[in-house]
Amino acid sequence: MIPYGHQMIDKKDIAAITKVINSDYLTQGPEIEKFEKQLAEYCNAKYVVAVSNGTSALHLAYLVAGIKDGDEVITTPNTFVATTNMLLLLNARPVFVDIRLDTYNLDETKIEEKITKKTKAIVPVHFSGHPCEMDKILSIAKKNNLIVIEDAAHALGAKYKNKKIGSLKSDMTVFSFHPIKSITTGEGGAIVTNNKSYYNQLKLLRSHGVVKDQDGNNVMKQLGFNYRITDIQAALGVSQLKKLDRFIKKRRIIVEWYQKSLSSLNNIILTQENKQCFSSYHLMIIRTKNKSDRNKLKKYLAEKGVGVNFHYPAVYKHPYYQKIGFNKINLKNMQKYHDTTITIPLFPGLNKQQVEFISGCIKNYYNK
Repeated sequence: MIPYGHQMIDKKDIAAITKVINSDYLTQGPEIEKFEKQLAEYCNAKYVVAVSNGTSALHLAYLVAGIKDGDEVITTPNTFVATTNMLLLLNARPVFVDIRLDTYNLDETKIEEKITKKTKAIVPVHFSGHPCEMDKILSIAKKNNLIVIEDAAHALGAKYKNKKIGSLKSDMTVFSFHPIKSITTGEGGAIVTNNKSYYNQLKLLRSHGVVKDQDGNNVMKQLGFNYRITDIQAALGVSQLKKLDRFIKKRRIIVEWYQKSLSSLNNIILTQENKQCFSSYHLMIIRTKNKSDRNKLKKYLAEKGVGVNFHYPAVYKHPYYQKIGFNKINLKNMQKYHDTTITIPLFPGLNKQQVEFISGCIKNYYNK
């Protein structure tokens, strides 16, 4: 079975981890600060706070932004549930905007109609590594005095108008280092910001709200969490970060292979990269003409040993969200996406022969 995604770990990564395991610090040591500094430099940002995973990064970002009970936050339904679950945790309400059918990101032209007196923030999600239309989103946010928190779990290394994601004028940007993301730390996440106040709050909340007083004692100043990342993970992150651009280059080459092979098929639609954006291509999405066709193709590929997946069901379609009051939402483009898309394999270790096999399976299905 060819998996739809897979991490790339080499001997240098293993050596970096081994060095930490044999050191005095397994956690709360120097590797974390080193990883944060190098990630900040890569993103052209002032501050980075590394945490245990992307979900905890979202939680902390929402907290320090002051999102609270009764607030509304505009976002996309085409995302992993962590994006909105962390809003529900704060008793805030996600407000879903329909998506574009070219990039599958939230449709920036439909944001303003969703703004109310309760709106606190906009959370654009750079789906599959393709940046949202950030100039428009930031302009809307400024006009309406809203906070912008980018969910860039898919988009480390992506660029918007030649600026790296993490370097734009958003209040905060959140990354994930899950094994199939641009780089991995096993599990892990980070919040990037240029706001020193946010940075200090994020660091405080990451570790129980505890700081050292003037006598060197650990004292709790605020109710916080144990969202710490370990030095073992951070060392892997430092090692992986050195290869990030190479990983993205290979992902983009693989996408070109798919596009060249599948472009002649009229039965499927391939994601097209906006010319002003540089996608990190976390996922390879294909769209069929209808739901029945999607389901049959998905089954056919699985039978041929191709690890297909689906990213993502509309958030409001999940049983839990249906139960808590989102059951009346029906967004036209998201529904079409929900019914017709498949995720096919894309990761740096995929070779041309495997891509040709996968493409051949898709073409054979339609030729039959």
